[in-house]
Amino acid sequence: MKQGKTCSPWAWIPTLYFAEGIPYFIVNVISVTMFKRLGMSNGNLALYTSLLYLPWVIKPLWSPFVDIIRSRRWWVLAMESLMTLTFGLLALSVSPDVFGYTLVIFYVCAFASATHDIAADGFYMEVLDSHRQSLFVGIRSTFYRIASVFGQGIIVVLAGVLETKMGDIPRAWSVTLLVCSVLFAVVTLWHFFFLPYNGPELRKDGEKDAGKVLREFGNAFKTFFTKPGVWLAVTFMLLYRLPEALSVKMLSPFLLDSPEAGGLGLTTAQSGMVYGTAGVIALTVGGILGGIAASRWGLRKSLWPMALSLALPCAVYLYMSITSPSLPVIFFCVSLDQFGYGFGFTAFMLYMIYFSEGEFKTSHYAICTAFMALSMMIPGLFAGYLQETLGYTGFFVVVMVCCLATVAMTMAVRNNVNPSFGKKRQTYEN
Repeated sequence: MKQGKTCSPWAWIPTLYFAEGIPYFIVNVISVTMFKRLGMSNGNLALYTSLLYLPWVIKPLWSPFVDIIRSRRWWVLAMESLMTLTFGLLALSVSPDVFGYTLVIFYVCAFASATHDIAADGFYMEVLDSHRQSLFVGIRSTFYRIASVFGQGIIVVLAGVLETKMGDIPRAWSVTLLVCSVLFAVVTLWHFFFLPYNGPELRKDGEKDAGKVLREFGNAFKTFFTKPGVWLAVTFMLLYRLPEALSVKMLSPFLLDSPEAGGLGLTTAQSGMVYGTAGVIALTVGGILGGIAASRWGLRKSLWPMALSLALPCAVYLYMSITSPSLPVIFFCVSLDQFGYGFGFTAFMLYMIYFSEGEFKTSHYAICTAFMALSMMIPGLFAGYLQETLGYTGFFVVVMVCCLATVAMTMAVRNNVNPSFGKKRQTYEN
C-alpha cells in the first residue's frame, strides 16, 4: 500500500482508534480488576495502578521527538508492535508471586500507549485534509468508545468466564491477555498494509530541525503558564473531577469484594457487565447528550448542570455500601453514575478547549490533557489506603464531601467563561 494517499480512510481510521483505546483501558482499568483478583491489597492496588497514569501526564515532554524522529506511521507501527509484545509478556508474568515484574511490563505498555496516542492523532491530522478530518471525527470517536466497551467490559467478562471454567485465576488472566496480544498482532499487521505512507512525500514541507521544534516546544510551555488566569484554570482541571478521581480505583474492588469486607460480592464476569459494559454505554450516552446540550446552551450555561451531574450521582455508591442491593439495582445505580459522569465531563473537555485557544492551541491543549491525567493520578495514589482505613461506607462519605471541590471550582471559573463559547453557529472573543 505504498500509494497510501489513495487509501480510503475507512480502511484504517476505525482500527487506528480502536487500537488507541484498547491499551489505555487495559493499563488503567483492567489492571485494577486483575490485581484485585490476584489478591493485591486495595491500598497497593490503587497506588501502583494510579502511577500508570504517569505516561499520559508527561507525554507532552517527548511529543516533539515524534515529529523529529522517523515518520508518524513508523511510530504507530512500532508502538503497536511493542504493545503486542507487552501483552504477550503480561500473559506469561501473571502470578500473585511476581507483581513487580507484571507492573514493570504494564509501565512499558503505558509509555508505548501514550506515544501511540501522540503518533496516531498526529498521523490523522497529517494525512487527512481539514474536510476529511471533520468528516471522520465522529468515526474515530465511535471506535474509541467501542474500544472502551471492549476493553472494560468484554475482556473482563472473558476473564471471568475463564476463571469459572478453569478454576485457576492466574491462568484465566494469562489466557485473556494472550488473546489481547493476538488481537493486537492482527491490528498491527492490518496497519502495516493499510496505513497510508506519510514519508517524505507528505512530510517534506513540514520537516523541522530539532532546534526549531524544541524552541517551539519551549515557547508553548512559556505562553501557557503566562496566560491570564492560568493558575485558576490549572486548579479547576485538578479539582473539578475530584469525586470521580478519588473513587474510580475503588469501584472494581467494591464490586468484587465480599459483603463481609463491605463490597457487593459480584463475580468477575458480573463486574465486567455492570461497570465495563452497562456503565460504559451509559457513559457514552451521557457524553453524547452532554455535547448536544453544550452546543445549545454554551459552556457557561452548561457548567452548573454538568458539574452537579458529575458530582451528585456518586451518592449511589454510598447507598450501595449501606444497603447491598440486588444485581438489577446495582446495574441501575452504576449506569446512573456513569451517565452523570459522561454528561458532566463534557464541561471539563470544553473548558480545556476554551482555555487552550490562541497561537499555540494544539500544544496548550496537550498540556491541559496532562493536567487532566494528573487530576486522576494524584487522588488515586492514596484512595486505596483511605478505603482500607475507613471501610467502603466511610470512604464513599469522603467522596461525597469531595463534591464540594467540584461546586467550588465551578463557582470560581463560571463567570470567566465567554457566554457564547460552545454555542452552535456562534463566535466568541477571548
